[in-house]
Amino acid sequence: MTGPARADGRVRVVVTGMGCLTPVGNDRPTTWTALCEGRSGIAPITLFDPTGLPSRIIGEVKGFDGVAVFGAKEARRTSRPVLLGIVAAREAVADSGLDIGPIADDVAVIVASGIGGMEVLERASVNYHERGHKAVSAYTAMAMLVDMPAGMIATDTGARGPNFAIVSACASGSHAIGEAAEQIRRGDAVAALAGGTEAAICGVGMAAFGVMGALSRRNDEPQRASRPFDLDRDGFVAAEGAAVLVLEEREHARARGARIYAELVGYGATADAGHPTQPDADGRGSRRCMERTLARARCSPVDVDYVNAHGTGTPLNDAAETLAMHAVFGDHASRVPISSTKSMTGHLLGAAGALEAIVAVMAVYDGVVPPTINLDTPDPRCDLDYVPHTGRELPVGVALSTSFGFGGHNACLAFAAHGG
Repeated sequence: MTGPARADGRVRVVVTGMGCLTPVGNDRPTTWTALCEGRSGIAPITLFDPTGLPSRIIGEVKGFDGVAVFGAKEARRTSRPVLLGIVAAREAVADSGLDIGPIADDVAVIVASGIGGMEVLERASVNYHERGHKAVSAYTAMAMLVDMPAGMIATDTGARGPNFAIVSACASGSHAIGEAAEQIRRGDAVAALAGGTEAAICGVGMAAFGVMGALSRRNDEPQRASRPFDLDRDGFVAAEGAAVLVLEEREHARARGARIYAELVGYGATADAGHPTQPDADGRGSRRCMERTLARARCSPVDVDYVNAHGTGTPLNDAAETLAMHAVFGDHASRVPISSTKSMTGHLLGAAGALEAIVAVMAVYDGVVPPTINLDTPDPRCDLDYVPHTGRELPVGVALSTSFGFGGHNACLAFAAHGG
């Protein structure tokens, strides 16, 4: 199934297509331009009435009409994360030029979600308690499942290879991409649609994160609310969206003349095995994760030209991640550009790692590092080069993308320029 391996025996995996819907754009080119220009997609919530919630701002996908794309029946019987995920997957496949039909049995779909169809479950719960069990839609069980985006993307594209979802909170999207690459490396697929989709923007979701004090309450200035690494940060801004990458065995991609954006050279995963929601204060879990990724990539820390940080804008995460960067990069830490695009998109939860993987790939492909906006007063504990306010044009040979989730889940991906 697979072609020639690297000299070290490993099958090489490349990125040949990407698609996304995000708070700053409804496709990958628009999203990338907005991020490079430092534009925020955070705004007041419009998807439901947030009156009374402590946080009433969000990163919504704007202007997306599921009924217009899929028809009323299909849109009604499924969930928003499924619809977003299918659209992102369609864009990724079109971008790659991959003809799935002839190789359908060997195309995997590994698409993550941290929460799944929460708005479906919330609506069903209200209907049940107010009107009884007959008021619960027959589609509820199907629509709320976390694995349904992966299943429906496979149905939409005809991909019949390995198919499942990964749930690791805010690390889900990165884990999905890393594990999809492993499917290809071990010969279970020649290509994969991998990424994440999330649309948990409903009253219960916002209340749950809000009461634990995780969300920013800058309701009067939404575009300035997401402030990773800033002294005045007060929590993350929740967001929705979907991002899907086409991963492909390198020789298969070359044989069909595909455009190769970058090579996925490293993937690492670890656990903090500590607090359920707080990262290890010393960043030990995330440090080990990045070190494993670099080891797998056969890269030295000094080879890294850019890091897309997890950078949530919470006091604990940003300080711990900075310590981890110092530990991993040593003297190089102050020289490597690091940015958090969550400052513009907000936190896409289970889809965050997938979107930020696309950012890392595009940084390699385009030679542009997007900024961290709203970094007005850097926290003294966050003392690295977080590319404040304005993006930079510079050659990026190797880029890392880091993701850390509730439960102590850590994932890291390394992408490198494809050298032929």
